[in-house]
Amino acid sequence: MATYSSYGYYTTTQSDTFDLIAYDLYGDEYLASDIVALNPEYSGELIFDAGVELKVPIYDGDTGSETVAPWRRPR
Repeated sequence: MATYSSYGYYTTTQSDTFDLIAYDLYGDEYLASDIVALNPEYSGELIFDAGVELKVPIYDGDTGSETVAPWRRPR
């Protein structure tokens, strides 16, 4: 199970979704629920407009996904 103790920020691009963000950042769309949990005010959003700043988890250790490329890591 993936665990995190801190978070970073991700700014959406047009047409992002929670599962697409999770897949792009971590290689695992199932981690989208963690992003939703950090951003309850956006839990009803299906498709984002560009420019929305979301909190995203910074995982402690293995997420079960392949290594995330540095340019895809949360800022």
